[in-house]
Amino acid sequence: MSVKENLKLVLDEIDKAKSRRAVDSGDVTLVAVTKNHGVDLMREAIDGGVTNIGENRVQEAAEKLAVLERGVTKHLIGHLQTNKVKQAVKLFDLIHSVDSENLVTAIDKAAGAIGKVQDVLIQVNLANEESKFGASIENLQNLFDTADTLKNIRVRGLMLIAPNYADVEFCRPLFRSMRRIFEQVGKTRQDFDFLSMGMTHDYIIAVEEGANIVRIGTAIFGERI
Repeated sequence: MSVKENLKLVLDEIDKAKSRRAVDSGDVTLVAVTKNHGVDLMREAIDGGVTNIGENRVQEAAEKLAVLERGVTKHLIGHLQTNKVKQAVKLFDLIHSVDSENLVTAIDKAAGAIGKVQDVLIQVNLANEESKFGASIENLQNLFDTADTLKNIRVRGLMLIAPNYADVEFCRPLFRSMRRIFEQVGKTRQDFDFLSMGMTHDYIIAVEEGANIVRIGTAIFGERI
């Protein structure tokens, strides 16, 4: 099937998942993940209605965005090294993968240098996987406290990457817990409105449990090259 046909199927599944929510969590933003997919496929997706694209690597994103010739909201969803922060701040509207005080400080400095307030999400490693990046629950407050002292970074929500379980239902308790944490933190913060969780293999459960951003690549574009 074509990218546009795949996109329609994904959007239909998101709508169905929203209807099964126990509590209405609002609309869902689809971020089409274009890692290792060419500019032609990116254009096809955008022309088919995609308004948000996600990239994992700063350099790959820079090369593609330079020739994309489309207006789109740009998300960095992959791990961000401090030596790539300046370039990332210039390129991306929302950085999902902030997980340390050093990174918070570096982003603020780079954003300030170009007169920008950079929107970010805090990536949480809720399952405590050694192979995954992300802040621990215990360190979340420290990241908020650091960001709150700075003028050029704004924490807009949380991001979670669930383990790739053979049985996707095992993701559900993690997504549910993340939603509860998101709601609890949001009671005391302004402009805290994004919960990014769910990818191709688990996005339906993520939406059912309250995600309002999902990051989907393979289901739209096929396997990565």
